[in-house]
Amino acid sequence: MSTRRLRTPFEVSEIPLSEYPRPQFARDSYITLNGKWDYAILRKSEKFTGRYQGKILVPYSPESLLSGLPEGTMVTPKDALYYHRNFDVPASFLKAHTVLHFDAVDFECQVTLNGIAVGEHSGGYMPFELDVTDAIKAGENSISLVVTDPSDTSYHTRAKQSLKRGNIWYTPQSGIWQSVWLESMPEKYLKDVTIVPDIDNDCLNLKFDKVGDAPVDVVILDGDKVLAQGQFEGNEASLKLDEYELWSPEHPKLYDLAFKVGTDVVKSYFGMRKFSWVRDKNGVKRMGLNNKPYFNTGVLDQGYWSDGMLTPPSNAALEWDVKLVKSMGFNMIRKHIKIEPLRWYYHCDKEGLLVWQDMVTGGTKYNFLYIGFLSVALNWHIRDDNEVAYKRLARADEEGREEFENEVEITMNHLKNCVCINTWVAFNEGWGQFDSVRITRRMEKIDPTRMIDSVSGWNDQEKYIKGSSEAKSMHIYFTPIRMPKDDRCLLLSEFGGYAYKTKGHTFNDKPFGYRIYHSPEALTSAYKKLYEKKIIPNIAKGLSATVYTQVSDVEDEINGLVTYDRAVVKLPIDLVRELNEQLKIEE
Repeated sequence: MSTRRLRTPFEVSEIPLSEYPRPQFARDSYITLNGKWDYAILRKSEKFTGRYQGKILVPYSPESLLSGLPEGTMVTPKDALYYHRNFDVPASFLKAHTVLHFDAVDFECQVTLNGIAVGEHSGGYMPFELDVTDAIKAGENSISLVVTDPSDTSYHTRAKQSLKRGNIWYTPQSGIWQSVWLESMPEKYLKDVTIVPDIDNDCLNLKFDKVGDAPVDVVILDGDKVLAQGQFEGNEASLKLDEYELWSPEHPKLYDLAFKVGTDVVKSYFGMRKFSWVRDKNGVKRMGLNNKPYFNTGVLDQGYWSDGMLTPPSNAALEWDVKLVKSMGFNMIRKHIKIEPLRWYYHCDKEGLLVWQDMVTGGTKYNFLYIGFLSVALNWHIRDDNEVAYKRLARADEEGREEFENEVEITMNHLKNCVCINTWVAFNEGWGQFDSVRITRRMEKIDPTRMIDSVSGWNDQEKYIKGSSEAKSMHIYFTPIRMPKDDRCLLLSEFGGYAYKTKGHTFNDKPFGYRIYHSPEALTSAYKKLYEKKIIPNIAKGLSATVYTQVSDVEDEINGLVTYDRAVVKLPIDLVRELNEQLKIEE
């Protein structure tokens, strides 16, 4: 089946995605290494002689249209991908410590700077940094990478990438796919901060990770007005706030925050909000925002682009997606088995969209019988904390289980300060699921300030371990939407998937969707009926959240609210917004 390489309408610059990549922990010190790099793709068995095959536009994967590589380029598990570029560093940039950031490289890489091996990393979705203080120099520098990617031939994190793409499985990609950048800090500096709003006690709590012994100066600002400030000697601080406005999707109020350690200055921001499980006036468990029941009406977002694949063509593209969802009246996005660039979360913070953040999945070969069919067709949920279950759910490898738990902690730490994230999603539809109750308890300890959807879709553990999770999380596409008798919070964490093939804007001629309609009018009518007949009436029966599938078409999937190339919005924006406005919990 032939495919089409569709361009989105967003302009791609010669140095793409060059905006400061970490808006919630920003320094003046910044050099982007995005742009044209040399590349070569060889078999692992071949010796690399230093001869490159052309130029690639970083941070786009070789398989993507925006990389500039020939159509059909693929880095297979048998290949090695080589990168190289020279870059200049002003002498004034270099301070006591210099760090090289890779926001994502799929999958494993070794990095050399000026002939010195500066580090290596495994994990295709995890950001990492390397201390290059002893290798970098003023003037011209030379950086090289060697990348390999097992794709879906191993237990490693890969999400929906598959060497045999089709239906819900997508073309695999490899190499650098998020920004590469440098920063340099003085001898004493702020390495990290944990920001915890506390609306119950009207304060902002902070935890500092410092390099060097120095106090931390903190200032909270609302525009030019100083709301609170102080100097703190230790690693923790609490600042009282006498007056403030709560953050919510309806009122996404953000406050500026600045830190100073010696001569190191970091600018940040935060929102005063609280996420928790609450009970409504009838005693029904609900998702809570600022101590009140709050219906989460959301949409599934896989973050794929027709030209950049996992990588957005520009910051403007990220912002456009977020604003489209907001304009349709949704108040939440479920970020599905992907970690976005931090600027995406910044747009959600600023525009006022809650985010359910999935952990990225992995595991060995997908066992459809146990992971899919038995759960869907027979509603048979197997216990997931024993050796037999590990094998059935593609988690027989102990190394893979350890890797997943480690990446859960990395993900939660990386995104911990995002104002918008109200829910962590541990497992999705049984993919690589294991020890979900234990892992949920561990996640609750890592971050007690957010809710956790333990097992989204199926393989619910409640019948085996009472109190396994706070929520009953359901994916319903083919059967009637009914609310079960369950005292937990009822989440319809996937539904819909209504599909329409928009001529001239599809990846190929093999459409996939859960229900396919043949005109925009039929799609609109079905969508309206779905919400009016199946969703709105169930709120009174305990339904507390919905996640419609999905924001955009992705390859074969044509069930997006917008086409894969972001050219055509399929449903009337006003209609979708009017329906979403009716999704409220009665107070």
